[in-house]
Amino acid sequence: MNTIPNSERQRLGALLDRQSQESVMKQIPQFSEAQICNLAAPPEEVPDSLGALVFNMERGVHLEELGDFLLSCPRIRPFDVILANELDDGCVRSGGRDTARDLAQRLGMNYVYGLEFIELVNQADPKGFHGNAVFSRWPIRRAAVVRLPEQYNWYFDRQRRIGGRCAVLAEIQVAGRPVGIGSIHLENRTHGPGRRTQLETVLQAAEKMFPGLPVILGGDLNTNTFDGRDKDAISQVAASPELQRRCLEDVAAWEECLGAAEAMGYTLAPLRPEATRRKPLPWGGALELRLDWLMIRGMAALESRTVSTRRTDCGFAPAGSALQRFSGEELSDHNAVWALCGWQAT
Repeated sequence: MNTIPNSERQRLGALLDRQSQESVMKQIPQFSEAQICNLAAPPEEVPDSLGALVFNMERGVHLEELGDFLLSCPRIRPFDVILANELDDGCVRSGGRDTARDLAQRLGMNYVYGLEFIELVNQADPKGFHGNAVFSRWPIRRAAVVRLPEQYNWYFDRQRRIGGRCAVLAEIQVAGRPVGIGSIHLENRTHGPGRRTQLETVLQAAEKMFPGLPVILGGDLNTNTFDGRDKDAISQVAASPELQRRCLEDVAAWEECLGAAEAMGYTLAPLRPEATRRKPLPWGGALELRLDWLMIRGMAALESRTVSTRRTDCGFAPAGSALQRFSGEELSDHNAVWALCGWQAT
């Protein structure tokens, strides 16, 4: 994706003091670009199922360790597609790397990247791009970025950004069989109805783009069961074991977006109510939330599970690898979600 010089990024950002995000984003063609990079030859064997992985990689800050994790963790095998959130391109915090491209090259996969935000705070960023990606072992035939209805203006946040939440949809060819896949990132700083509005936008786009195809969608849906803008609500949940239980076991009753997906024929995975996000609390500790999901239609979820990304759960790390040397608590503040998706008879 073409770089925008910092001076121009700052000029465009300043327009947000008097213009909407939508109007400023229309002046930036990168926000409508789905950058497809087919780098790998397709597998020789035709699979009888597809492994799908959802993973919010927290900006790709620990990219070498993430690569080791993906290549060596036995609980996420096999994976044919990765539906990834929060990957930087040209940000100082992640070493200035194009994290999606670097990861695709290491894994031997194809990918498509969609821009979610342009970061403005660190003016030393070479590009300051941050977005979502789909990785596939199979060729990517076409792709699109779906911009979601704004629920929060990130320019007036301490992170100060141009942009908004998005999904990346792609059609892949699995030994000649088309499959629709998509990486989705819904807004955390809104309520359940806001997230439903956003997910319905994605589901409708998938209907138009993938008519009659099997579809695997997933990502960080931020289904925290409260309004992420409400600090008092977060404190109340953190102080109540009963409210904490709803964040894991009763998510669908509080998050309308999940019911909207089921109403359109999607099966949710994984079924077991386990935390996929560890949200740090100001007074210490973390709130465990169930934010990351797979939504599957036209295929059967044969197996599914949540896979920890804590360092202490990475005993499989290869000797001498960056993952084995890693001294932090977690590779990402999200766990990974995996499912094995079987073909249905037609």
